[in-house]
Amino acid sequence: MAEEMELDFTEDLQLSEVMRLRVQSLQQKGQKRQDGERLLLPHEAVYRLDFSEQELTFSHWNVSLKGPGRLSVTGISQLWTPDLTNLMTRQLLEPTGQFWRSAGDPEDAPIKCLEADIQEFGERIAELAKVRKVMYFLFAFKDGAEKDNITCSLVFKKSAEA
Repeated sequence: MAEEMELDFTEDLQLSEVMRLRVQSLQQKGQKRQDGERLLLPHEAVYRLDFSEQELTFSHWNVSLKGPGRLSVTGISQLWTPDLTNLMTRQLLEPTGQFWRSAGDPEDAPIKCLEADIQEFGERIAELAKVRKVMYFLFAFKDGAEKDNITCSLVFKKSAEA
């Protein structure tokens, strides 16, 4: 049986701040974003996954959400350096991971999600992990979701030859 490895998403405070400063700078100067540029919205933050191994097979997501709300996870297809280049919409992966809990759902009820999309998304992340040490994501907290009430990780199976 293949050994499993769980990787936690961690917030990248520095990248989130750089992207927030970009929005603030545009607002202060009265300028518009570049054509195709993706700005960070107030309810979003940049998260990262660090891959200690590259030969991984996607198993499943582990997401917990206390209280009602929605978490949207969008992958970024390539490395980018916000101090040198802006994040462009063409760099965002589809499908996204959508997870939610409705008001009135029991706390012990499973979190709701779009299962086919999160399966495909997880498999794409495993493919990208083969050529990456780190991958970045946009987390959007909606409908009452707060980052302090959410945990999110991915479980992979290590390949036998790893």
